[in-house]
Amino acid sequence: MAIKEKHKDKIAEAFADPDRITQALAQGVRDALLKHKQAGNPIVVWREGKIVWIRPEEIAAQ
Repeated sequence: MAIKEKHKDKIAEAFADPDRITQALAQGVRDALLKHKQAGNPIVVWREGKIVWIRPEEIAAQ
């Protein structure tokens, strides 16, 4: 089997498991929030139809 085919098989395997995708996305969000908080950068969220800036000290990151 060619390397390209092996790579495609691994991608197909990863996408076949929705829980694995959800966990990876959640971990990415946690990492990004923590990095923003540590760097002292605010984040933007969407609340009740409006854009809201969240100060770094208010970011709930673990």
